Amino acid sequence: MDTIVEWLQANIDKITLLIGVTIAAALLAEITSRLLRKVLERSQVPNASIFINLTRLTIWLFAAALVLRPVFGINPATIITALGVGGLALSLGMQDTIANVVGGFALMIGKVVVPGDIITVSGITGTIKDITWRQTVISERGGNELVVPNSVLNRSLLERVTPAAESCAIVPFTAKAGRGTADVSRRIIAAVQRATADIADPAIAPLVNFTGFTPYGVEGKVLLFARPGVALGTVCDAAVRALADADFIEQGAEAQA
Repeated sequence: MDTIVEWLQANIDKITLLIGVTIAAALLAEITSRLLRKVLERSQVPNASIFINLTRLTIWLFAAALVLRPVFGINPATIITALGVGGLALSLGMQDTIANVVGGFALMIGKVVVPGDIITVSGITGTIKDITWRQTVISERGGNELVVPNSVLNRSLLERVTPAAESCAIVPFTAKAGRGTADVSRRIIAAVQRATADIADPAIAPLVNFTGFTPYGVEGKVLLFARPGVALGTVCDAAVRALADADFIEQGAEAQA
C-alpha cells in the first residue's frame, strides 16, 4: 500500500496532465464535431461523417503527441521515425484501408455522390445515407442497408436516379384492336388509380404510353409512381390485378420495376 501511495505521489503531475489532456481532447472533439456538422449543413460541402471522423482523429493524435514525452517518456520523433521506416510495410498491409479513405475523399470532394443522392450501383437502387472513412452506406427502398467499400464504389459504374424515376413502376399491356387509344388510356388510368389509391403517389398521376402495333392489338405500358416507403412490387401487383380481367386487354399485363 505504501508503494502505491509513493508511486501516486511521485507521478501525480503526470496523472493530472494525462487526465486533463484526455478530458480537453474529448470536449474539443465533441464541440468541433457539432460545429463542423452545422458548417457543412450550411455550406456547399457535402455533409458526410468522413470529414467529422478525420477531424476527431486529428484532435486525438495531437492530444497523444502532447502527453507522450511528459507522461510516458516517449519522444514523438521516435515514433515518427519508426513509422517512416515501417511505412512501406504498413502501406502494403493497409492497401484496402488507404484505398477506401482516398476513394471516400474522391467521392466527396469531386461531389460524385453526396448523402441524399439516389443511385443505382450493381443493379441495386437506393439512397446514400452516409459516406464514412471506409465505406458508403446505401439505404434501399425496402429498408435494407447496403454497405459498399469506398474503393469499390469509386470504380463502379454509378447512375444517378431522380426521385420520380426511383419510384416508377412499369406495367406493359396489349389492348384489343379496334378500340381507340384515347378510350383505352382513359380506362387503364381509371382502373389502376382505383387499385392503387392507397399506395401510389397522389402528386404524380399514372401515365399511359403506346409503343406499337402487333397482330393482337396495340402495345403500350402504364407508368405508376409509388408512395415513399411503398415497395414497387406492391404497386405493380395491384396494377396487374386491376388490368388482368379488363375486357379491353388482350394479353395479361406483366410488371416491371
